[in-house]
Amino acid sequence: MDKDTVERDLVRLVLTVVELLRQLMERQAVRRVERNNLTEEQEERIGMTLMILDDRMTELRERYDLSPEDLNLDLGPLGPLLPRQEARH
Repeated sequence: MDKDTVERDLVRLVLTVVELLRQLMERQAVRRVERNNLTEEQEERIGMTLMILDDRMTELRERYDLSPEDLNLDLGPLGPLLPRQEARH
């Protein structure tokens, strides 16, 4: 193992955890919007925050030559860690 491989693997693991949390936050935000639990300002702020986080994740994946699929760890009999991503428009 060389230094670059260790660094890339560590970044992959960290980005996987961040992606899992990002998806959970996104689902929670959608539920709150659907239940009308947020003001319009809060909806706007959450939407912008999630968009910025998604952009940063894309930048970091590109910097370390990782695809979204690279972050989806295979948990063996349990299946993949992250749900399959739907095509984003």
